[in-house]
Amino acid sequence: QVRLVESGGGLVQAGGSLRLSCAASGPTFTNYAMGWFRQAPGKERDLVAAISWSGGNLYYGDFVKGRFTISRDNAKNTLSLQMNSLKPEDTAVYYCAADFQFRAVLIGSPQYWGQGTQVTVSS
Repeated sequence: QVRLVESGGGLVQAGGSLRLSCAASGPTFTNYAMGWFRQAPGKERDLVAAISWSGGNLYYGDFVKGRFTISRDNAKNTLSLQMNSLKPEDTAVYYCAADFQFRAVLIGSPQYWGQGTQVTVSS
């Protein structure tokens, strides 16, 4: 069982930066692929970025390439998302997610989810 708790969301002006963190509990964090998803009001949930258990495989949504960076620290059981050059359209609730299978994260069906953290970007 994995418990995921996000932090770091908030209000930022367009062009600014935020760093999201996800603290994972459980003894097998290193076995899980991880991902960040986001959902804006009235819109579908999108995969923002994903990372394999080793960090060797990465995925980014086209809408964040070059602006966001996903990383993980397996020693500290943490997942991070550095978000730069934020735009108003990045406003959403951001969720951390985990699954044994990288593919499950890529297709949007990871087993474990955090409760989400709100990111609001003002214009």
